[in-house]
Amino acid sequence: MFSNDKNIETISQLVQLIKHSIGLQGEYLKLDIMEKTVRIITALLLFAILTLIIIAILFFLSLSAAIAMGQAIGYPAAFGIIAAFYIIVFILFLSFRRSWIERPLIRFITSLLME
Repeated sequence: MFSNDKNIETISQLVQLIKHSIGLQGEYLKLDIMEKTVRIITALLLFAILTLIIIAILFFLSLSAAIAMGQAIGYPAAFGIIAAFYIIVFILFLSFRRSWIERPLIRFITSLLME
């Protein structure tokens, strides 16, 4: 019953289609991984650029605030107040890093990878 040439040809075509389908799935997987890698790299670069811009803005705002306060209370005290403010912000970030930084970052990267 299976020795029919038509059946053998049909099975051969089926095997060829399965091989082709597996090859296409492999190519799709490669493209999907490449797309997700590019998205993550783009997001990281955007984050780095925005972070540098924010750092520059904070630097100049801190400097101008210290100079403005320095005229009233003295420059060493003004720069000390600015430094104390940044120390408090640093301690707050250390205390709440999981809820402020880690969880949103994990959600963001997961959403990028799951698309």
